[in-house]
Amino acid sequence: MFISLIFAVLAIALALLILAASLMLFTTEQQTKTVIQRLGKFDRIAEPGLSIKWPFIENIAGRVNLRIKQLDVKVETKTQDNVFVLVIVSVQYFVDPERVYEAFYKLVRPEAQITAFVFDVVRARVPLLTLDDLFEKKDNIAIAVKEELSHVMHDFGYDILKALITDIEPDTHVKKAMNEINAAQRMRLAAVEKGEADKILRVKAAEAEAESNALHGKGIADQRRAIVEGLSESVSEFQAHVPGSSPHDVMQIVLMTQYFDTLKDLSAHSKTNTILVPHSPSHLNDLTEQMRSAFITAQAANSNLEEHTPQPTHIKKRSEK
Repeated sequence: MFISLIFAVLAIALALLILAASLMLFTTEQQTKTVIQRLGKFDRIAEPGLSIKWPFIENIAGRVNLRIKQLDVKVETKTQDNVFVLVIVSVQYFVDPERVYEAFYKLVRPEAQITAFVFDVVRARVPLLTLDDLFEKKDNIAIAVKEELSHVMHDFGYDILKALITDIEPDTHVKKAMNEINAAQRMRLAAVEKGEADKILRVKAAEAEAESNALHGKGIADQRRAIVEGLSESVSEFQAHVPGSSPHDVMQIVLMTQYFDTLKDLSAHSKTNTILVPHSPSHLNDLTEQMRSAFITAQAANSNLEEHTPQPTHIKKRSEK
């Protein structure tokens, strides 16, 4: 009985000791601080690790996380050119390890406080900018948000690491209109470039055609010059070998020869488009006479034109001499 009583007392003492230890000992995680109150009044800040508190007298009021947090705030506002936009601001903040007391006791909902100041700054600055300026100067608005929050939240034990404008979403109809305007501008630029390219192609084609016509005309002139030189040479050789022959006789023989050569060439090519002309000897003489009359008429017309054309004074004097 005595031994059983001793074991019972030891068991009760051990239980009381464990209970006291559980009430007195507590742990605080890394990047966290524990707020200890004594009889409802702030007493101290417990650091990470194992700590002791008096049971029934002291209690844990709460724990403050020192890690960096991010709050995304969506602000709907209007630009200077009356375009409604949704601006998303991401605020990264944390509790100052040296101001845990202020962070725990002064603010109940720090997120609501930060959201209110973000709304105030964004709605004060965005209406002063057009939609295009808003996209270009969003960093300036982010800097203004950070400066305003840093100044205000420091008194509450919070520091602002960064404020970023992560997205700007205009109204759906405005976004569609902007895309259409952009597409129209690009199409107009493409049309201008295409027109310039067509202009260059047409100019080059015209230059090529002009050069081709010039070369073609030069070729025809060279061909005619060669024909005339050949005919002159033929007349000279014929007169040298046949004394007493006149150039008229020689030209008739040459014309007759070319006439028969033409007939021979037309008969050799069955697919050639031909023109039927009389080809009897009597008609050949008529053709020769017609060509000679045409030459004589052309020479007479040129002589009359030269007589009625006024000449410069120095040419008249030289002709008189």
